[in-house]
Amino acid sequence: MTAAIHHDSPSKAVIYTRVSGAKQVREGDGLASQENRCREYATYKDYDVVEVFSDDMSGKFERRPAMDRMLAFLRLNKKKNVVVIIDDISRFARNVQAHIKLRETLADAGGILESPSIEFGEDSDSRLVEHMLASVAQHQREKNAEQTSNRMKGRMMNGYSVFAAPVGYKYKKTGPHGKLLTPDEPIASIVKEAMEGFASGRFTSQAEVKRFLEAQPDYPKDLPGSQIRQQRVSDMLGRVLYAGYIEHGPWGISRRKGHHTPLISLETFTKIQDRKTSKAVAPMRKDLNEDFPLRGAITCACCDQPMTSCWSKSATGKRYPYFWCQTRDCSEYRKNIRAEKVDAAFEDILKGMIPTKGLLSIVKAMLKAAWDQRLDQASTAKQTFKRDIAKLDKQQDALLERLVETSTAKAIAAFETKIAKLEDEKLILTEKMGQNTKPRLTLEGIFELLTTFLSSPWNIYEKGNLMVKKTVLKTVFVAPLAYDRKEGFRTPQTSIVFRFLENITSKCEMVRMRRLELPRVLPHSDLNAARLPFRHIRTLEW
Repeated sequence: MTAAIHHDSPSKAVIYTRVSGAKQVREGDGLASQENRCREYATYKDYDVVEVFSDDMSGKFERRPAMDRMLAFLRLNKKKNVVVIIDDISRFARNVQAHIKLRETLADAGGILESPSIEFGEDSDSRLVEHMLASVAQHQREKNAEQTSNRMKGRMMNGYSVFAAPVGYKYKKTGPHGKLLTPDEPIASIVKEAMEGFASGRFTSQAEVKRFLEAQPDYPKDLPGSQIRQQRVSDMLGRVLYAGYIEHGPWGISRRKGHHTPLISLETFTKIQDRKTSKAVAPMRKDLNEDFPLRGAITCACCDQPMTSCWSKSATGKRYPYFWCQTRDCSEYRKNIRAEKVDAAFEDILKGMIPTKGLLSIVKAMLKAAWDQRLDQASTAKQTFKRDIAKLDKQQDALLERLVETSTAKAIAAFETKIAKLEDEKLILTEKMGQNTKPRLTLEGIFELLTTFLSSPWNIYEKGNLMVKKTVLKTVFVAPLAYDRKEGFRTPQTSIVFRFLENITSKCEMVRMRRLELPRVLPHSDLNAARLPFRHIRTLEW
């Protein structure tokens, strides 16, 4: 009966090889070594190797494409008793359960498993040895994973990143540090500009950060059409790694100073997190704002609500740009205003905000005095930081004492949150203490930039792209401009720089030409001369 169900001796064979990842394919010769050993075994057994299936990935066998193709091949040749040769039992499955399931699937497909390292059999003793070897292979794999994880954890505790380098960084061997994250230019500068722009308010939303990154040719894209995923922007803004710190919650590694060069300060990173958790801002509509750069910067003077813009088509098919109020209960609801009229009035406002050279010289002198004062303050700032850190240490100690005495879960969580917040504040102060007090830019460089902007805001606005125009609007005005359909723009709320210049100009009044002694009776001939006005210096006028 047993002899009747046996088939002819197998003559065909396939080889299955596997490594745990693409990195082993690039840096090693695992697949080729396994294949050579299996071919030697096939030659010894006089098998004809008809196909080789190779996987360069880990995971369950159902997710291995080469394994799926091999099982499909075996099912098509089920009656030919095809032998499946593997180099070692550890290359077959990741654990005992997967091994047993795969053996059953392989047998159902008509395959016969063989290996130069172990003799597979169907009796109970052979199966026991097979399962023991599979269990040993599983234990070795898990032990290696534990050792690797422990080494990675220890390295993170020492202030080193161990995961894939984020965009803007790359790993580089640097002496005693081994592989250390180093800025990858010019991408690092792009990431820095994006993060600092979001922290300062230059980019009002994450969507604007996304469009800024997409406009940079050197920034790597992950979607067709030079697009990037919005989640990628959110992840970038939430990584403290860019501030020079290391942390990993799943491993219980709290925030600590890293050895790599930061792209932004911890203070900037904190501002980014505050902005991310604040009230969301409606994303800028790119399609309309390219035609209407003032969209979002103009409000209706009647209802103080933002005005919208659109293109309107006439009966002849010609298109005209318009602004109009979209508030239903406003008296100006849907009353169109030609965009050319609004743009012309805005041009007059910007062109009228150019100070004279004399006023700029006064501003330079005041800036020089403020600059010297800040340099003097910087020399004593470290002592202030030390005192503040000492205060935070005392607060932490007090909270820790109360935490030890508390048994309520809710109170414990509240104390832990407060302690973590104080620790972040300490890190920011410590970072400020370690910063170089020397300014990054010289006084001449800062004043040159300031002069260029103050002397020609309209030229910068007119010649710039959409992003530059938005930046000028945010720099010059602190609030949207109110526009009346009949009277035009109301008095704009300018930024502190322009308000400062306005205050200087407004104080240039006419004064009486009079001394400070007691008044005396003047002859009639001298009376008119005493009343002659004295005009202030003309250079202080706009």
